Amino acid sequence: MRLFLFLILPVTLFAQKADFEAKRIKKHLSYLASDKLEGRGTGSMGEQLAAKYLIKQFEKAGLKPYGGEGRPNLSYVQSANIVGYLDNGADKTIVIGAHYDHLGKGDQGSSLQANSEGSIHNGADDNASGTSGLVELAHHYAKNGITEKHNFLFILFSGEELGLIGSKYFCDNPTIDLKSVNFMLNMDMIGRYREDKGLTIGGYGTSSFWGKAIPQIARNQGIKYNVDSTGVGPSDHTSFYLKNIPVLFFFTGSHSEYHKPTDDANLINYEGEAKILGLAKAIIEKVEESPKLDFVQTSNPHAGATRSTFKVTMGIMPDYSYDKGGVKVDGITKDRPAAKAGVLAGDVLLKLGDIETKDVQEYMKALGKFEKGQTVDAEIKRGNEKLTVKVTF
Repeated sequence: MRLFLFLILPVTLFAQKADFEAKRIKKHLSYLASDKLEGRGTGSMGEQLAAKYLIKQFEKAGLKPYGGEGRPNLSYVQSANIVGYLDNGADKTIVIGAHYDHLGKGDQGSSLQANSEGSIHNGADDNASGTSGLVELAHHYAKNGITEKHNFLFILFSGEELGLIGSKYFCDNPTIDLKSVNFMLNMDMIGRYREDKGLTIGGYGTSSFWGKAIPQIARNQGIKYNVDSTGVGPSDHTSFYLKNIPVLFFFTGSHSEYHKPTDDANLINYEGEAKILGLAKAIIEKVEESPKLDFVQTSNPHAGATRSTFKVTMGIMPDYSYDKGGVKVDGITKDRPAAKAGVLAGDVLLKLGDIETKDVQEYMKALGKFEKGQTVDAEIKRGNEKLTVKVTF
């Protein structure tokens, strides 16, 4: 995976209007979610067109290339993260991320439309909305004429739909010291804000700061919201949480067009997205006034935006890029069944009960076979040793 890295040095500019404009968001999103890009499938020509457009937007903001290159071991595609760095000469950095890939023509899996192969999945909400929002935040912080107390790292991830591949790769091969990261904000599906449903804010429990600061900020911004305290979920903030970094995850909710060819630009609430960007800005301003955030490991399983529903959970984060047989454990949620059974990060799950877990898909199917309170044998590989532990769901 090639990493396009950018650097901007602080310069003196005339301050611009702070509000985020719906028409600018619409301009970006309408292109990214157009049929021309054919659904931005990971590694596809459409995704490459999206990358060219996004790099051009970073360049318009005044960002300069900075850094090196790297590639993960993907068997069938090559894709690129796009990373822009705003250097304010600070000790701390805020990471703002969004994934810009989607499902292409339905040929990379995960489509929820029957017989969808060959149909363009434009992914307007998922996640041209978050991508467009990130571009506008990058433009704001590069052009506002203020030298903030944080550096900013803007990351557009590829491979999210294939299993958080881009964010995991970056966190395993960071181009900055991750210890300098104060928090990571992830925007995934922020285009369908409704006043009655509100915004879901994930990662709420990953720092004590969020519960103290966000309620008043949201009231001031006129944003209704719900919270999900855990740092683990089906999007790219998970990769940063597993590196002990406080995270926030902005998400306006699932809908009937999710992962279908009908997720189109005409259904986006552009004014609502502009309000969400205003909330992000206000939170960042509060963080600017505060000491370095504390990190809190969350114990509850993610519930607010899961893509599948099971009666049981093990409380593990799989390594979706692992392809050597079994499910490699990338992270463990404390006080959940896997942790209580003694499963460790780095273990490879080979079998649950009588069901072989050859890959993540088989593991997901296996979870649907068990009931709460049931105890089963789990066969794991730890280094060169095979072990059997008892997991109680």
